Amino acid sequence: MSEIHRHTQTHTKHTHTENFQGRHYECSSDSADLQSYFSRCNSIRVDSDYWVLYEKPNYMGYQYVLTRGEYPDYQRWMGFNDSIRSCRTYPYYRGGSYRMRVYERPDFGGQMMEFMDDCPSVYDRFRYRDIHSCNVMDGYWTMYEQPNYRGRQYFMRPGEYRRFSDWGASSSTIGSFRRVIDLLEYCTSSIT
Repeated sequence: MSEIHRHTQTHTKHTHTENFQGRHYECSSDSADLQSYFSRCNSIRVDSDYWVLYEKPNYMGYQYVLTRGEYPDYQRWMGFNDSIRSCRTYPYYRGGSYRMRVYERPDFGGQMMEFMDDCPSVYDRFRYRDIHSCNVMDGYWTMYEQPNYRGRQYFMRPGEYRRFSDWGASSSTIGSFRRVIDLLEYCTSSIT
């Protein structure tokens, strides 16, 4: 993505080349199609809020969840390539508590476990590698295809997900998940 800034409260800056060099584009709201602004994205600066980047237009393809900070190359946001074609912004979650229930079968069937904290290995905690449905009650979460927060990412906001396709996955395999927390804000509030 190229740098994005529109000098509003919420924005991200997408740069055509690594380390914030070259052409840039500033974005302050959701965009279903970024193709006309740049052909590839190699660095991003997020100034506020959470951003979910998508590999394809219309919020399709690989998802990348970014919090406030600088990402000088696409590997820093765990990108598979430099293709970013759409993005969405979400305000910071300030509720404090995080709760999510995961289920071994579609439509909230089978064994259920409730989580309020990060989970680096779904198998170690749940004894299954597959999550077929989930209910996010509080907070934003990111699910990962592999353990230890690796692989494809899926942004989860509060709501019911009756099937894995509801969160954009092509299979039910989930290796880990964690809460989406703005680390800068978290560190500041922890010190005070």
